[in-house]
Amino acid sequence: MSLTARIGELSPYLRLLRPELYYMDLTLPAASAILASYLATGGLPLLVPFLIAVIGGFAAITSSYVFNDCCDVDIDTINIPNRPLPSSRVSKNSAMMYAFLLLLIAGAAATYLNPESLVVLFIAAATITVYSIFAKRSTFLSFLPVGISYGLVPVGIWLAFDPAGILKGSDGVILPLPAICFGLMMCVTDWAFTLGGVARDVEGDRLKGAPTMPVTFGIPFTARFVTFWWIVGVIASVIIGWSARLGPVFFAGALASGLWMLTQCFDFIRHPTPERGGALFLNGSNYRAIMFGSMILDVVLCIYLGSYTSILW
Repeated sequence: MSLTARIGELSPYLRLLRPELYYMDLTLPAASAILASYLATGGLPLLVPFLIAVIGGFAAITSSYVFNDCCDVDIDTINIPNRPLPSSRVSKNSAMMYAFLLLLIAGAAATYLNPESLVVLFIAAATITVYSIFAKRSTFLSFLPVGISYGLVPVGIWLAFDPAGILKGSDGVILPLPAICFGLMMCVTDWAFTLGGVARDVEGDRLKGAPTMPVTFGIPFTARFVTFWWIVGVIASVIIGWSARLGPVFFAGALASGLWMLTQCFDFIRHPTPERGGALFLNGSNYRAIMFGSMILDVVLCIYLGSYTSILW
């Protein structure tokens, strides 16, 4: 049975969480927590805080999906009418309550882990709200707040395991270089990731007057713009590995998946269609999931095989 068919059988409330993106949405907070703990303590995070961080990060990410669906019902009715809200399998009021519940779960997790993480969550939630309610209907630069919001996800998780100490007296280091690079990589790749999906939705956006980049400048321009930011993102992933002194498993996974992702981008340039943009959207999710998975495996090897990183360093 195909992935599409399996997703179609899920509860509409699970479908609102974008099951096609689950791998990325789970490995992102997991990788952030594991790398932060490794660099701060030399070991893996404790199991309970780790699970809370992954659940909280996943809830924060998916709450934004549900809220965005609530704001885009009219557009989705044209582009993806089989989704839970356009197809009336979930009411808008129920979906709004669902988004709020997910945000409460994320807030509870952040509060338990570190109040600094909660502050970052508030900023990220406010930023994505600006996108969903205002920016998408008013400017072709609406992708900017999306990237900023998602770039804050690894930062918020990082602070749970390596606090900046701002709320209890700073030691002068707010975030180490790998954390900064992680946030920037997530930000710029999410600009590209989002615009791939927006290219898929160009027809509904045009009909409903949303001046997105594909509507304003066309899909061919968007394809080149997206490719530039994926190139920057792949380079940033390598800088994360260098700054964190990770080993060959991470670099092999990051470079192999990154080069594969760039071949998908160049194909999008050659075939600038809404369907190819939608495919690139899913490609971007898979690329980041593989890269995050490589990071997790590499850190585990670094911890249990102390001489492992000496292959590079």
